[in-house]
Amino acid sequence: MTDTNKDVALSRQQIREVDRRAIEEYEIPGIVLMENAAKNVAKIILDAMPKPGLVAVVCGRGNNGGDGFAIARHLTNAGLDVEVFLACDTSQLTGDAGTNYHIVRKMQLKCHPLDTLELVNDVAPLLDRAVLIVDAVLGTGFAGEIRSPLDRVTAAINAADAKVVAVDIPSGFNCDSGTPSHCTVCADITVTFVARKIGFNMPDSAKYTGQVHVVDIGAPRTLVQVVLLSDTSD
Repeated sequence: MTDTNKDVALSRQQIREVDRRAIEEYEIPGIVLMENAAKNVAKIILDAMPKPGLVAVVCGRGNNGGDGFAIARHLTNAGLDVEVFLACDTSQLTGDAGTNYHIVRKMQLKCHPLDTLELVNDVAPLLDRAVLIVDAVLGTGFAGEIRSPLDRVTAAINAADAKVVAVDIPSGFNCDSGTPSHCTVCADITVTFVARKIGFNMPDSAKYTGQVHVVDIGAPRTLVQVVLLSDTSD
């Protein structure tokens, strides 16, 4: 489950290429890759729980958020007390992320909206009840600076007295340069997919990633070597 390709580091473009080839060439549905990723993150979270209590899963609108919704489902099925915090406009949730969001809603998990500054100010304090927070807000596609109100969401995650597990990458962290934005999540554990990201090798990255676990998502392992040996810059 863990430490697959643990000594390999891939760029944003290379990770996208692994995903693309897994879906297009091997015909693995994207939602299957997402499900595998979520199950493996959930296993690590179950081992990392500091004590019984609330798990807050904070989800953005992209595939990182989709992972978060699926993780919330697996943790609920494992008997944990889980609430979802929606750092996105749910009307913009489409594709695999939208599918997993609708499953969570049909499970009647408690969901708190965090998609406006006013809601962040009102709802973010609820994160203080959690013993563990899952950061599934921004993924490897992020670069630059976090915009409002997401910067307030990441600040609230950091301010909470809870263990933080980042999904694939801490929100606000540039996976290529290793450069943090002005308000980047500081995770205790980062569960990253397929391989380490090259930004994890930069000085001071551990301040944001914490302990890094590399987990399998079901893409053929040979794809990593193929991508490393090919030119994916075009």
